Amino acid sequence: MRKQGLTLYLLLCCLCFSAGLRALDLRDDAPETYVVKRGDTLWGISGMYLEQPWLWPELWEVNPQIDNPHLIYPGDELYLVWVDGQPRLRLRRGREVKLHPEMRISALDLAIPAIPLDEIGPFLKRHRIVDAGALNGSPYVVAGDQGHLLSAPGDRIFGRGEFVGEERAYGIFRPGEAYRDPLTGELLGYHARDIGNARLLSSPRDAVVELEVTRVSEEVRIEDRLLPEEERILAATFHPRAPEHPVENGFMIAVDGGVSQIGPGHIVVLNLGERESLAPGHVLAIYQDGGTVYDRVAQENVRLPDTRAGLLMVFEVFERASYALVLKASRPVRIMDRVEEP
Repeated sequence: MRKQGLTLYLLLCCLCFSAGLRALDLRDDAPETYVVKRGDTLWGISGMYLEQPWLWPELWEVNPQIDNPHLIYPGDELYLVWVDGQPRLRLRRGREVKLHPEMRISALDLAIPAIPLDEIGPFLKRHRIVDAGALNGSPYVVAGDQGHLLSAPGDRIFGRGEFVGEERAYGIFRPGEAYRDPLTGELLGYHARDIGNARLLSSPRDAVVELEVTRVSEEVRIEDRLLPEEERILAATFHPRAPEHPVENGFMIAVDGGVSQIGPGHIVVLNLGERESLAPGHVLAIYQDGGTVYDRVAQENVRLPDTRAGLLMVFEVFERASYALVLKASRPVRIMDRVEEP
């Protein structure tokens, strides 16, 4: 009988331990209540409660007061409850909402976002990763008006190549850095550097077409490429989450601005894309190589374990590569640091 009781006790301990492995890891200093302030983000609020803030959807999972947890406002009060042994956040509205039989436009910019687009939005307007075939086969600038190129809006340039369809608006790009996989050497694409915009004036079927420059960031040059403007649908905010699939052989292969030490707020290029099932909002952990040291006692080289150095979030995904924003870094991170699921 005593043996059976001990067996049952050990079984219950194992079950509790297994459940604990799946439980949300609540911070020791998590507040019981919190009043939302202007400038807060869901990511920041979740970080006050969770050691792993990318699991924030689970913190809000059973919250009948919030039909859309992405829409909370300054003045709302959050309070911590426990449901089936799991922590959950619930909400008390900090203001009354009166309904009237008339059309009303809500100021959604007052809602608390997950991660705002202050840095990401402008970046996406100026950067693109282009497949090598698409870049090499695109139309290009063959000449400027009166034999020279100026950099003011209103100037005319001439393009040559295959202008597809009836598209009239084009971006002017200059081929930049070639991105290659550090393990296989595969060409992942080229950084298309933004030079400006132009509007097609003549027929796209002409051998040489005429375009009007509408915007420039620097002087247009012969051989600059002309790419149709993309309709890039960008969500108002990004809602970070862990990837649904394992991430293997991922590296940071480039950084915007070419800095040597990377920290929070920097934008990096990853050697992973749509084909690796990466999607906007996926959060990845950054790991640094532990390196090799000489063990003087054993008189042999020994490899140190890799060190977790930070977090990043993917916000734009191409076929073979992606852009990501560094969210957190406990130390300066570098190109060729490894990334994997957090």
